[in-house]
Amino acid sequence: MRNNKPQLWLSLSLIITCFSFHTSLAALTTISANQSLSGDETLVSQHGNFELGFFNTGNNSNKFYIGMWYKKISQRTYVWVANRDQPVSDKNSAKLTILEGNLVLLDQSQNLVWSTNLSSPSSGSAVAVLLDTGNLILSNRANASVSDAMWQSFDHPTDTWLPGGKIKLDKKTKKPQYLTSWKNREDPAPGLFSLELDPAGSNAYLILWNKSEQYWTSGAWNGQIFSLVPE
Repeated sequence: MRNNKPQLWLSLSLIITCFSFHTSLAALTTISANQSLSGDETLVSQHGNFELGFFNTGNNSNKFYIGMWYKKISQRTYVWVANRDQPVSDKNSAKLTILEGNLVLLDQSQNLVWSTNLSSPSSGSAVAVLLDTGNLILSNRANASVSDAMWQSFDHPTDTWLPGGKIKLDKKTKKPQYLTSWKNREDPAPGLFSLELDPAGSNAYLILWNKSEQYWTSGAWNGQIFSLVPE
């Protein structure tokens, strides 16, 4: 009787090797100047709390977005989207990469779709890191913290307010940062409702319809409570 054990072990060894190789390709811990993220590759935070990559929703099979979701929750829940207004049609040809000190998204024709848009990017080697707080940062080093960030997604929220994030006025322009709903359950484009800190300086949070008509207000903050929020 022929002994097939050597062939069996060889087959298992090849399978394990191929699986390990695929896994190493599929998940990145950082994106540096010589790396890019395409297709089904993802960026994962250090302890696996959050994951970032290309996604599409519902029947939009030819519309792909760069987004972030909870990795440890079985139901895919998106908390941040980069290119809400401008999806790409081919995730395998598009790529998220570092270009001239900025984190950028290039479409299938290598046209610029989205960028961190730093006016004075660092002359050093920029690295994109996804923190376990759900904050995507651009820094000069891979083991960076928020204090090292040249740019962070917490300053550019989409529809989800994560713990540690802030909805505030821009320090330079004094314009509000918006938390804006999706257009609908399958379209991450900006919807009609948004939350902001009152730019008039009342220390109240406002929900606006179409960024023009006040729908709700928390009332002013008096140091302990918002005046119009029930205890």
